Amino acid sequence: MDSNKRTARIAGLLYFIVVLTGIFGIMYVPSKLLVMKDASATFNNIVNGEQLFRLSIASTLMSYIVMLIIPFVLYKLLKPVNKNMAVLMVALGMVSAILSFVPVSYKMDIITLVSDADYLNIYSTEQLQSKVMLSLGSYYNGTRIAMLFWGLWLFPFGYLVFKSGILPKFLGVFLMFGCLGYLIHVFGRLIFLNYSELAISSFVTLPATIGELGICLWLLIMGAKEKLSTVN
Repeated sequence: MDSNKRTARIAGLLYFIVVLTGIFGIMYVPSKLLVMKDASATFNNIVNGEQLFRLSIASTLMSYIVMLIIPFVLYKLLKPVNKNMAVLMVALGMVSAILSFVPVSYKMDIITLVSDADYLNIYSTEQLQSKVMLSLGSYYNGTRIAMLFWGLWLFPFGYLVFKSGILPKFLGVFLMFGCLGYLIHVFGRLIFLNYSELAISSFVTLPATIGELGICLWLLIMGAKEKLSTVN
């Protein structure tokens, strides 16, 4: 197996791990346990499904650990295309992963809040429920800040894919538009009170989803051609 194909498949495998752990920890478990407009239901769901909640946190942390590694593997593959853009990709990818760790601490706080620790007896059940919802709010606020860089790193990544000649150009286009989609999503939620009711909110991150899932599967299954294009 040539070096590019091997490196590409390693990157694809790592990306696939991020996809699986991310789907479980960030999407599946919250959809089962969290009822954002009902503090009582959310609290009870977490208490009754604490093991699942803990697994979701562990899965999320694993996803972000692997996210720290992926940019360096992609750098090895795509550096010959344009070294400056490859360095930018790594820098933004690292910031993206590091910032993503921070909000997870708020979910870990929730494990404490739903525990039977004696020092929590000074709080009523309603107060504990409110604290859990506040922690979830802080988690999602922190995640939205990290989401800016989930988008920003996709632009140099997409550019390198588009210019490389060893990977499909259309995936590079989706990745670059995915960057724009994430930025619109983050700033849209910040600026517009009714953003979630707007039609654009339901599909604006779709290019990123297509681009990242597509490049993940392509790298894992197809690998990459040996010859790269070089951009000065």
